[in-house]
Amino acid sequence: MAARPLVARQPNERLQALIQEAGCSNAGLARRVNMVGAERGVDLRYDKTSVARWLRGQQPRGRAPGIIAEALGRKLSRTVTIDEIGMADGKNLASGVGLQFSPTVLGAIEQVCELWRSDVGRRDFLSGSTVAASALVEPSRDWLITGADAQVARAAGARVGPSDVQAVRATTAALTELDHQFGSGHVRPIVVHYLNSVVSGLLAGSYRDGVGRELFAAVARLTELAGYMAVDTGQPGLAQRYYIQALRLAQAAGDRGYGGYVLAASMSHLAAELGTPREIAQLARAAQEGARGRVTPRAESMFYAAEARGHALMGDARAADEVAGRALAAMDRAESATDAGDDPEWIAHFDGAYLADELAHCHRDLGQGAAGASRAEEALAGLPETKTRRRGIGLVLLATAQLQQREVEQACRTGTRAVELLGTVRSGRGADYLDDLRGRLEPFAEEPVVRELGARMDIRAA
Repeated sequence: MAARPLVARQPNERLQALIQEAGCSNAGLARRVNMVGAERGVDLRYDKTSVARWLRGQQPRGRAPGIIAEALGRKLSRTVTIDEIGMADGKNLASGVGLQFSPTVLGAIEQVCELWRSDVGRRDFLSGSTVAASALVEPSRDWLITGADAQVARAAGARVGPSDVQAVRATTAALTELDHQFGSGHVRPIVVHYLNSVVSGLLAGSYRDGVGRELFAAVARLTELAGYMAVDTGQPGLAQRYYIQALRLAQAAGDRGYGGYVLAASMSHLAAELGTPREIAQLARAAQEGARGRVTPRAESMFYAAEARGHALMGDARAADEVAGRALAAMDRAESATDAGDDPEWIAHFDGAYLADELAHCHRDLGQGAAGASRAEEALAGLPETKTRRRGIGLVLLATAQLQQREVEQACRTGTRAVELLGTVRSGRGADYLDDLRGRLEPFAEEPVVRELGARMDIRAA
């Protein structure tokens, strides 16, 4: 029998670079790896010769690659993944970065930090990737059946305290306001660099369980914001990765309510962008089930509104109306409650105006022009001027509703206002809504007001 051809190993340049960055000797790294292994209940007896073999390209078996990454991460005071040390060996292929709902907290940290690092590096597989609705639904099932993480405390790296968590929250709030006013095209690069350069170091730090859960909660919200910004800059395949990781971070935080929010406010809206209505309803119902008894009426209203949009896109007016009624009833309870202060900050923005905006989408998709115009006007009346992008989209919804009633001139006047407002932001979502309106105007293309509006749209797009 012929001998099996030998496969030459390639030197592990990634590991070599990290060892140099950490200022470790081969013997020093071996000692650190053995210590981390002992903490994990794994008896490792590596020495400097073992490290030399790794540098020549040998792949250690079992849990060793993860332990080596942890040891280097502690020395560098940041998270290091097995992909970064050149030992993924097919377990962490670039194309799968961010698509897994990790079963462990350490795995979740590795996943999300690798996602941020890849995003900053503008890896082609991220920007050019497609999105599949199943890739959103499967993590929602994992979230539904996964028990709470027993503990998230870490004893390695720089100390992380409440002030660090507050800094992340304050940064998120400031970036959110900038995004509302100017669009994600201006803000998203700042968010991603902050996550990769600052937040990754915090996750790799040392913190008590209570502080750790607060940290995961804060990072989940900023990660979800980065996902929304990916949608707004025309990168849905990247957005799904951020949303999946935000869901896992919320689980580590022990915040089932916010996990439901990620499903209903983020993933289901992404499914709507994809035109997959069944998945919209599935994700919204998963949010309702998984957060049952753990959210306020305001959050319940948002969860129901998301489900209603799925039914509307499926053309099921009866189901959409029934679930929309539940959303309105929950909002009534929220607005009349004396304990409105119990609402967490991530849902406080969802008021009657936001609900009206959601329902205006439902009426648009069902072809109910009069009801759609009423809800769009209600939304615009309640939205502050600082919500530039949302107000612009609201005007497109109103113009669409007017067009559905064959009020062509009025629709064009409203559409002109939308073009003017959305022209002040860098928003892919705004551009998509205007494109949709342009398509709906095509049957009236010979009307002078329609030609004039089309010309304005062309100038904005140029």
